[in-house]
Amino acid sequence: MSGYVGIVVSDPSLQNQFTQVELRSLKTHFMSMRRDSGKLTVGDLASKMSRLKVVGENLSEEERASLIQDYHCDLQDEVDFELFLKVYLKLQAHANARTGSNAKNSSAFLKAATTTLLHTISESEKASYVAHINNYLAGDEFIKKYLPIDPSSNDLFEIVKDGVLLCKLINVAVPGTIDERAINTKRLLNPWERNENHTLCLNSAKAIGCTVVNIGTQDFIEGRRHLVLGVISQIIKIQLLADLNLKKTPQLLQLVDDSRDVEELMSLPPEKILLRWMNFHLKKAGYKKIVTNFSSDIKDGEAYANLLNVLAPEHSNPSTLAVKNPLQRAKLILEHADRMGCRRYLTAKDIVEGSPNLNLAFVAHIFQHRNGLSTQTKEISFLEVSPDETQISREERAFRFWINSLGNSTYIDNVFEDLRNGWVLLETLDKLSPGIVNWKIANKPPIKLPFRKVENCNQVVKIGKQLKFSLVNIAGNDIVQGNKKLILALLWQMMRYNVLQLLKNLRFHSHGKEITDADILQWANAKVRISGSRSHMNSFKDKSLADGIFFLELLSAVQPRAVNWSLVTKGVTDEEKKMNATYIISIARKLGCSIFLLPEDITEVNQKMILTLTASIMHWFMKQPVEEKASGISDSENGSQSETISNSTLDDSASDSSIEENGNI
Repeated sequence: MSGYVGIVVSDPSLQNQFTQVELRSLKTHFMSMRRDSGKLTVGDLASKMSRLKVVGENLSEEERASLIQDYHCDLQDEVDFELFLKVYLKLQAHANARTGSNAKNSSAFLKAATTTLLHTISESEKASYVAHINNYLAGDEFIKKYLPIDPSSNDLFEIVKDGVLLCKLINVAVPGTIDERAINTKRLLNPWERNENHTLCLNSAKAIGCTVVNIGTQDFIEGRRHLVLGVISQIIKIQLLADLNLKKTPQLLQLVDDSRDVEELMSLPPEKILLRWMNFHLKKAGYKKIVTNFSSDIKDGEAYANLLNVLAPEHSNPSTLAVKNPLQRAKLILEHADRMGCRRYLTAKDIVEGSPNLNLAFVAHIFQHRNGLSTQTKEISFLEVSPDETQISREERAFRFWINSLGNSTYIDNVFEDLRNGWVLLETLDKLSPGIVNWKIANKPPIKLPFRKVENCNQVVKIGKQLKFSLVNIAGNDIVQGNKKLILALLWQMMRYNVLQLLKNLRFHSHGKEITDADILQWANAKVRISGSRSHMNSFKDKSLADGIFFLELLSAVQPRAVNWSLVTKGVTDEEKKMNATYIISIARKLGCSIFLLPEDITEVNQKMILTLTASIMHWFMKQPVEEKASGISDSENGSQSETISNSTLDDSASDSSIEENGNI
């Protein structure tokens, strides 16, 4: 079996303008247009390209025709795929110039994949991320042989090509996300083993909150710099902001005046909490301005000088605020930070230029090192989390990361707050069932009038009923009011619908019939039984699933090379059960399953997450070519799978058939 190559364009400069996901989607559109009329001419493009979202919605047919004729005057010429791509780039550049999308996407840490015409990277950011990697992975037995990475070189983009470094970096950001037993770490990896590592990395990145829409494994294998840095920046951001919540840092209660403001604080995204923390100390310093961003508001260095004087007055330099030259002041600020042990992530030039990524990283690092908050914090009763609240928190996390993985226009930080205007819910429903939303009556954010939010949420409920969701006693106003249990009930049914539709759409297996929970259960038991095992799952809440053995046998049944049985425990003690659960999740992601559950969801047998795990494995298996399903001889040193299909994720519909809805094509 040959290695995965992807779509190759003869002109390398043209190839480099697109991710593999974009090329696959554009190739699909191109083939469809050509099939419509037998052949595709330059003159046909103006009308047929109306199907492509960016150029179709933002340019009229007359404008497209005029631009195309300027670019290629002979309208009778037949169009091949490369000419199609060149015309698309020409139109996209004009569409982006009109909408200002390039400017919109140029700020802080990536919320979505970069898809603009020109891909540039910040050398300063690259140097900062390399320094972070050199520091945090210095003790890793496998990675340390590559360290320290030279920040002035492009060595970083070569090292990431085997997938190991990014997997390790994810575990630094959120420890335990990836079971390192599942990472292929041979000295020389074959193309399939590298592809497995990248598949594991991308699915794990989504599972910790990164947005990797339109990024495929081939982009890492090719070392595409802007995409690699985009993912690294998100992983580092998650690590640096991990303590900015009341659970990790209860002292943050000092930022609010009374208990009524605590819930608002708890609902804020980490960046907003960091700004509030910064302004809390600046107020104590007598600084009159309010810092609202990590760019223009701190370019002059005055906010930094005041912040560091409050946090570490013993290291202050009176001349810092007296200096008139911003660059000189920035240098004095970094000297102050250095004396505190906090000089990381940015240079004086980055402060003066207002680099949002690096300034955010710098402030977050200061917070981690010295937050200046009192350790004597009064206890507030509702911060003591009940078992029900723990379950709600876990489900909120899973649904939030799932929604963000779909590539909606807005990144959400809290489903109970960020979904209340109904817009993201409508976008999500439109991805699950394209065309089902009546956008003419939808209200686009920002929405100031409460009844407009209710209108959106009423449409959400109406669509849910059309899709046969169980929405008894749920009204649009419940979503607007942030009713937690009702919102979670709705989101679960949306996620379940998505999984079942993906299975149904594999028509050569389902023949277009509705897939039920019972079908998934029956399939899983049949696969395990045929493999020769006696394990059986009575239901998705079967307590015997807690040891993980059934799912390991299911993974082994669908891909005999997937599980290294020498690493599997008996699943008797709680620790053994958790080890098996972590291994299951990593192996499933390594195959290509996009799943958002935690090990506890397996060990505690969370019925909802057990269903999505089983369905994800079923979906992956059903997508494989027949000859691959039949193959079963291992050639991997560690007993893990060595051959898999690239880019096979549960939400491929969000990257191929639905890429237009993601707003990139």
